[in-house]
Amino acid sequence: MSTPDVTVTVIVYNDAERLPRAVESVRRQTHANIEIVISDDHSTDATPAVAQRLAAEDSRIRHLRLERNSGGCSAPRNRALEIARAPYLMFLDSDDELPVDAVELLLAAHREREIDFAMGAVQRIRADSGRRSTWMPHLVAERRTLDGIEADPRLLFEHLSTSKMYARSFLDRHGLRFPEGIHYEDQLFSAQAYCLAKRFTIIPEPVYRWYVAPYASSDAASISNQRHKLANVRDRIHVQHLIDRFLAESGHESLREDKDHKFLKHDFRMYAGDLPYRDDAWLTSFADLVTPYLDTLTPGAFARLPRAERVVIQLIRDRRLREATLAARGLGHGVAPRRVTTDAEGRTYWGDRIPSSAWSRRELDISDLELETRPFPSAQFRHEITEITRGPGASIDLTIRTYDPALRLPVGPQRATLLIAPGGRRLRVDLRLSPVRPGVFEGHAHLDLAAASLPLQGFTGIRHPLLRLHHQGLTNTGLLLAPLTFPTLTTHVPHHRLTLEPEGHGPGRLQVRWEPTGVTATLIRPAVRHLARPRVKRAARLVASALK
Repeated sequence: MSTPDVTVTVIVYNDAERLPRAVESVRRQTHANIEIVISDDHSTDATPAVAQRLAAEDSRIRHLRLERNSGGCSAPRNRALEIARAPYLMFLDSDDELPVDAVELLLAAHREREIDFAMGAVQRIRADSGRRSTWMPHLVAERRTLDGIEADPRLLFEHLSTSKMYARSFLDRHGLRFPEGIHYEDQLFSAQAYCLAKRFTIIPEPVYRWYVAPYASSDAASISNQRHKLANVRDRIHVQHLIDRFLAESGHESLREDKDHKFLKHDFRMYAGDLPYRDDAWLTSFADLVTPYLDTLTPGAFARLPRAERVVIQLIRDRRLREATLAARGLGHGVAPRRVTTDAEGRTYWGDRIPSSAWSRRELDISDLELETRPFPSAQFRHEITEITRGPGASIDLTIRTYDPALRLPVGPQRATLLIAPGGRRLRVDLRLSPVRPGVFEGHAHLDLAAASLPLQGFTGIRHPLLRLHHQGLTNTGLLLAPLTFPTLTTHVPHHRLTLEPEGHGPGRLQVRWEPTGVTATLIRPAVRHLARPRVKRAARLVASALK
């Protein structure tokens, strides 16, 4: 038996349904001299039978079954590493795929020059919508070879082990294996690989397809999507401690600020977006877990964050937990706080008090947001739905409260418009916001979703209403936050089923979902979709030009 050029390990646990897709993506690689190891973490479903069938179909496939379940990704990868016969190694999860030329592209990078590993772009594919995007695109935008991670410490953000092809000699030389018995093993393994590698190559072509199910049920969700579990928080912090220790012991302490920034910007940020959906007990436990670790991070790592993220972190550290949830609802969307406080020197702080410590004052100082002076179209306000009442048909009545903490709006009633645009066709509802007290306005809007003009072929999708303010010929459009929980409203409008519900994630907006029904769904929409295909469009253009 000839020696394969590359061993691709496919790890699997109780995933009999998707395993054939993953393996097939390896079998159809343009570089055929490969070995495929299916490493089964002692599955209890039909996975062993599926793996054995696949091995019988292709002599390049070997089936490895662990004697007991390890509960993670590390053990099945390490056991496969022990039996791998090729000088180059790759790893694939059973719910993902390799693009058809992934092995060829990465192997070519290894053969071009002596490197420890090669890495490429990762395509993220939403399992619910099919939408594709590139993971960390700025890091893989061009082909380059680096002499060590110090040449671009930003690469610590790209911590996936599956986007890389490793030289077996590199892993063996350093005894580099996946840490067993912990989650987030990729983060430690990749940090070690980056630091230990003398040279590695980045290529811009996609080499991995990562299927993401962002709202999967908790029993089926990936580790990254189990952030509601405090054990998940504990595991992530534990790995950070291990990485910190490795950096110190391996002489890479100079990377500490970059690594700390990555933790704040990526790892902590994932939990921060979920904070509005957690109860008081969870928030307290979360603060207990993360605050001691936050206290060990380098000051420069905090300073590199956007102000809104620094505010959420500091409110957690100051145990102002409910306020942290309010701040978290505006992350990434330019949503103002409900209130601000100004000190004797004119510095503006988030919330209703001047922070007590010098560090808190530094982190909660939002003067740089220029709430009082920025142009009106980009000014920050906070719009919240405080009450939702079902009306006749597909209508709802909304009570809306607008917070203007910088007092940008003049005294008296304000003109506003509620906007929603299904299928690109805008529905407008004008309303008046009346002053409640300085910096706070309230109004009522009757939104009849049956009045929305939908395309002939119908509309499938989700829209979130926006609120637009009018002032001296200028407009300002912002998010409209809804109660985090309220009863789902389901009704019908012409040719559509309509659902109004809480967004359930992110800032928590009012969410309206349209789904075509009847003839629109079964005939009109498929016909229009067929006519919209590029080949049909080209044929139509040719016919039109011939008739001229």
